[in-house]
Amino acid sequence: MAYTNSLHRECYVQEVAPGTALSENNTKLFEPLTIRGVTFHNRVGVSPMCMYSSEDGHLNDYHLVHLGSFALNGAGYVCIEATAVSPEGRISPYDSGLWKDSQIEPIRRVVDFVHAQGSVSGIQIAHAGRKASTGRVWEPHRVATKAERGWPDDVVGPSEVPYDDKHAMPHSLSVDDIHRIITDFATAAQRADAAGVDVIELHGAHGYLIHEFLSGNSNKRTDQYGGSFENRARFLLEIVDAVRAVWPKEKLLWVRISATDYTAPDYEPLGHDEAGWDIYQSVELSRQLYAAGVDVVDVSSGGNVPIPLDKFQVRPGYQVPFSEMIKKETGGLTASVGAITEAKQAEEILQNGQADIVLLAKAFLRDSGWLLNAAKELGVSVKWANQHLAGNRPVGAKRA
Repeated sequence: MAYTNSLHRECYVQEVAPGTALSENNTKLFEPLTIRGVTFHNRVGVSPMCMYSSEDGHLNDYHLVHLGSFALNGAGYVCIEATAVSPEGRISPYDSGLWKDSQIEPIRRVVDFVHAQGSVSGIQIAHAGRKASTGRVWEPHRVATKAERGWPDDVVGPSEVPYDDKHAMPHSLSVDDIHRIITDFATAAQRADAAGVDVIELHGAHGYLIHEFLSGNSNKRTDQYGGSFENRARFLLEIVDAVRAVWPKEKLLWVRISATDYTAPDYEPLGHDEAGWDIYQSVELSRQLYAAGVDVVDVSSGGNVPIPLDKFQVRPGYQVPFSEMIKKETGGLTASVGAITEAKQAEEILQNGQADIVLLAKAFLRDSGWLLNAAKELGVSVKWANQHLAGNRPVGAKRA
């Protein structure tokens, strides 16, 4: 990626991106991927992860170190966490935001460093909907009060249906409110462009506002934004149109979706739940998203309805079948995410045609050098950051 606008960048810019394969190999993990002229030097990305460490929506030194470390260690794609399009669209008072211009420069600072390491930069833009105004993840779960900088009286959703008794009761959005939020997404996209971001991902998963509109489990409206599949999908598709209209055509637009609410009979992941949300509606939605100019569908699941722990188990690659089905049925590009932790597992997902990109979250939190270790495990020689080359030499080996 091109790199500009950073003081003393010659001190740490990488001529060859860390994580780039240095010789021919048979892996898919280290095979470059180009979309709209944007090239990922490998197919491993850092999934957006909320860090609950922003002040008034502004990124800071924590985010530079946190996200920069992944690029320095070779990730082909680094995505900034769920970033709210309005103050009341945050999950917590400590979420990042893009609702005002002062938030652009802190994002640009992170993006510039990510680009200096040769990685593609992304940002997930979002509205938390009925799951807004909560505490940080390491605190006991509760609604954040006004004294805690929360906004419990201003939480909104498609309908007056709370997520559970630990979340605020949402106000049902008016049509004018819906149109305002659509505009908020487009304006946030313009700010992301000004910050130099390569990829925007719309957060349509995990029970946040877009997902709430998609699912009949949370959307009880009787107007043009509720009822039928077409009406429930309208909000997201109008956001896509508004964002694509202002987002440069050479830049990428992704959408993260939850493939299912896990509310089919017997909680069957591939079961039918036409009145709620299931993989079959997700396939049709993805088909429409691709037609509207979306480049990649990032396939997650759940988060919109509390599911009993004894009915649902997170296991390695448990969301991969959803990505595979969407890719097979639509022919579009997909990213797979969720409990992808091992190099061979990630490689098999790509080799089997179940996804085009794999996104890791907790695996990178446990080991920011996951990508470099994966290369060793798969027998692939890759570039390390210039400053870290000594770490790739055997103990006792001399400099070349």
